[in-house]
Amino acid sequence: MRCFTTRVPLLLFYIPIFWSSNFANTERFESPLHLPRFGFPRTLLRSKRVLSVGDFGAKGDAITDDTEAFKNAWEMACSLPVRTIIVIPARTHLVHPVNLGGPCRSKITFRIYGTIIAPKDPDAWVGLNPRKWLYIREVNHLTIEGGGTINGMGHKWWARSCKRNSTNPCQHAPTAITFHKCKNLKVRQVKLVNSQQMHMAFTNCIRVTVSHLKLIAPAFSPNTDGVHISSSKRVEVKDSILRTGDDCISIVGNSSRIRIKNIVCGPGHGISIGSLGKSKSRSQVQDITVNGAFLSNTENGVRIKTWQGGSGSASKITFQNLLMENVSNPIIIDQYYCDSKKPCLNQTLAVKVENISFMHIRGTSATEEAIRFACSDDSPCGGLYLEDVQLLPYNREITSSFCWKAYGSSSGLVNPPACFWNSEDVIKQGLSGTYTLLQSG
Repeated sequence: MRCFTTRVPLLLFYIPIFWSSNFANTERFESPLHLPRFGFPRTLLRSKRVLSVGDFGAKGDAITDDTEAFKNAWEMACSLPVRTIIVIPARTHLVHPVNLGGPCRSKITFRIYGTIIAPKDPDAWVGLNPRKWLYIREVNHLTIEGGGTINGMGHKWWARSCKRNSTNPCQHAPTAITFHKCKNLKVRQVKLVNSQQMHMAFTNCIRVTVSHLKLIAPAFSPNTDGVHISSSKRVEVKDSILRTGDDCISIVGNSSRIRIKNIVCGPGHGISIGSLGKSKSRSQVQDITVNGAFLSNTENGVRIKTWQGGSGSASKITFQNLLMENVSNPIIIDQYYCDSKKPCLNQTLAVKVENISFMHIRGTSATEEAIRFACSDDSPCGGLYLEDVQLLPYNREITSSFCWKAYGSSSGLVNPPACFWNSEDVIKQGLSGTYTLLQSG
């Protein structure tokens, strides 16, 4: 085991942290999205290309069940040979679990001006799939936009969670909106709040662009991931605010060519690759870039987490240009992840973690251990790289790094110092402070 500790005077906390131009004006990110609300002339609503759910019987009074109106509007739009816009007026629409399927004959746009709310009572899902609320599948060239709100009304689901109360049975809860096997998908200028569990999920999707979202839930809400990406390719998530009770963004399954850019995250559990390899499963995650994010008051910063006994790999992953404020565990690779009531058994198989870069990361750590690489005995981490990393203590005197079976290199100023097993370059860095090397085994 290797640990490095850097002692830093508390005064350093007040030294201005390098701030990328993307986040120089945080108020621009913090302010609600001010989006235009355009009305449609009655003559246009009667055209074949623009449909309003109100024309199909939706009341929008927050009491009447508008599900059938939504389904009928979708079926009409899906059958038309010309590009169609489905308008959700500026009212509050109660929608029960609904499955909107393709393939459709042409491109469709959902323009949400109002609010879509879920049933408050989980009993509305009796006899239905408890993991789904708004479920959209096998659609090509779909756009979701408009500046409206999707509200999962998740409070009663959270109260039932075993994460909130250990005496409760652990049960599934719905993802607010799921896109499954969709292609050429755009989601922009939409607000999701208080999801029952995950807010937005992409499963087996290709060519997705997500931008200008606000995903909001309390820090205490269990498993309310912001954006969840599973077995998808060529996905871009950018220019969005994610404040949830779990991962702001989670990437799992066989996902590749994922780009995350200009994200505000916190509260929540940070940005995660994984978990991977649960129940001896195989995962292949590669070509992931997180470029530009501000994380504040999160339980983790950027993290890769894998279960023992899994197989596959997590590789070619880059985290760069990140600013962190009061973040616990800012940089972490954990190949011993165990989110279980029972202890996890030691196993030799592991998801291979290699070629991971952490570059230009500044900020403050809420925990003494700012960098942690806990890698597998039988499948060590390889090709790890640190460059220009400065993580100072938020309210303590020191930050430290921990390495176990972690092999890599570093360049430039790295604080706390790198502790790679095969690396001697930390000695050459000439960092100020006192370093302590602890080695065992």
